[in-house]
Amino acid sequence: MPIPETTSAEAFERYVGGKCLVACRGKAWRDIKAWIIAPPREVEMVHLPSVSEPFLAWSVSGEADFEEREGNRPWMRHRLTKGSFFLTSGGAPYDCRWKAVGPEPFQSMAVFIALPLLQRALEEVFGNDAPHARLRDISAFKDAALNSFMEPVHAELMRRRASPLFLQGIAQAIAIHLARNYAELVKESSTGSPSLPGYKLRQITDWMTEHLAEEFNLDRLAAQAGLSKFYFNRLFKSAMGMSPSRYHINLRLDEAKRLLRETKKSVVEVALDVGYANPSHFAQLFRRETGLSPSDYRQQR
Repeated sequence: MPIPETTSAEAFERYVGGKCLVACRGKAWRDIKAWIIAPPREVEMVHLPSVSEPFLAWSVSGEADFEEREGNRPWMRHRLTKGSFFLTSGGAPYDCRWKAVGPEPFQSMAVFIALPLLQRALEEVFGNDAPHARLRDISAFKDAALNSFMEPVHAELMRRRASPLFLQGIAQAIAIHLARNYAELVKESSTGSPSLPGYKLRQITDWMTEHLAEEFNLDRLAAQAGLSKFYFNRLFKSAMGMSPSRYHINLRLDEAKRLLRETKKSVVEVALDVGYANPSHFAQLFRRETGLSPSDYRQQR
């Protein structure tokens, strides 16, 4: 299966490898999504695409020697034990490999927090500075409070019918915990710090606006900036507070909102105009990001 540079939270599980033991299903999982995965005991290399949503990987059982790297950087090694976490806030794709240690099955739970919910949490914690706040990327850490939140999420996954009200409360608690403990304000680049020149950043964002209906292509954007895709992704995120793929999604949704309010085009036509060949996928994405269906958004005045 070809591995894309970026994907959605819903599709991420298929690229991890191994067997998906349990997957979230239904409307109860609107603010939080989760999967329990039993990866192979030993993997030489997996290339994981980036996602825009905050991603938590929680070790459910077993131990493993885990290595990760971004681009051609040196491998970083960690020993994963039960209760270990990874927090990834989006951005560049990365490579990883691992080898299970001991007889106990190595299992993990992947958890994604919806972006609108995280944004509300950041606004509560940082107020007017929320647009400049972002989560840090942290590997192989322990957090007793976060662990206590994961256990009921795991339990809801095992139920035949999950509780929307319960999951909403847990998702809110996780979002606030992440905002309080793992978010930081992104300061303006200081002299000597790596950054994209202002004129170059404007050229890139203008081009993205003009071509928002085209498929996102990190390689093409990086080539325009004259940088490797990994370095470009990092500098763009540093300058804009979000990854290029997230910026591209925002452009599409902003244009979709404009078309829904200013024209009489059908939802299908709007979806096609902003680059979504699958209207159902567009409607799902729109609802996830705004809390409203395209039709309900249009009717709001």
